[in-house]
Amino acid sequence: MRDTVLNKIPDKTVAKPFRSNSFKRLVKENIALFILTLPAILYYLIFHYTPMFGVILAFKDYKYSEGIMGSAWVGFKNFEYFFTSMDAWRITRNTVSYAGVFIVLGNIAAVTVALLLFEVRGKLALKFYQTAMIMPKFLSWVLVGYMTYALFNPTLGYFNQLIQFFGFESLDVYSNSKYWPYIIVSVEIWKTVGLSSIIYYAALMSVDPELYEAAKIDGAGKMRQIFAISLPSLTPVLTIIIILAIGNLFRGDFGLFYQIPRDIGVLYPTTDVIDTYVYRGLRAGDFGISAAVGLFQSVVGLILIVISNWIVTKVRPENALF
Repeated sequence: MRDTVLNKIPDKTVAKPFRSNSFKRLVKENIALFILTLPAILYYLIFHYTPMFGVILAFKDYKYSEGIMGSAWVGFKNFEYFFTSMDAWRITRNTVSYAGVFIVLGNIAAVTVALLLFEVRGKLALKFYQTAMIMPKFLSWVLVGYMTYALFNPTLGYFNQLIQFFGFESLDVYSNSKYWPYIIVSVEIWKTVGLSSIIYYAALMSVDPELYEAAKIDGAGKMRQIFAISLPSLTPVLTIIIILAIGNLFRGDFGLFYQIPRDIGVLYPTTDVIDTYVYRGLRAGDFGISAAVGLFQSVVGLILIVISNWIVTKVRPENALF
């Protein structure tokens, strides 16, 4: 009886080589994939994780002469200064509002373009449309900023010359902040919709064509096929993209909000976001406050992405990110 019980106890010395062999086999079978991911891993280690030591600046009154470790600890005074300032509400509102609009309108535009591309049957025409729409993504924000200025220049801009030709008065958008939410959203969607649509287009290409053939036999038109087949097929990809976007809800594209409005102070009520605020703080030498704002931004982003993923796991676990 005793020997029978002992035989049922798993031998840990046997399990170790099995696990070791499994890991070696996993590495051997996927060595090419590990090599492909190595540049991305090194990028995040060097530029994202190694500089995290600087987070202690958020809790210090940094002095050049004393260095990072020698500067005095001030606890949460940098956070207190930021949250009690007049800028806190403005930049937080702008950052979250723009990010929310980008998530909604950006994904709607990208899905719409992907559905339109999916209906293009000519290969040459498809390549032309894809290339033309992806091209803006590879333009620097500096160049896009000059293009925007050439368009909306108060005196010689193409937009003002056009409306003056039709008898309207010119608009000086660089001295009035109310126009900039529309300009920034339009520029962002124009620049990113092409690449984003390719992701959804690739997901549509993986849909079994027989589903569309069966729908046609049943008498379903194009719109019915879109809502019954295409959009449900995009749901997993769309869910992951939205979860990742929610993690960046407190983060704005610095190039977009700095280069397009040209860092004009009168436009800050609608163009100033957390990233541009941090940049101006670093430029002015306020390293402690800038580090505190950056840390607040990162922590909130992490919390948001965890919460959004948790909600997805409760509603539809198969679409969750982790």
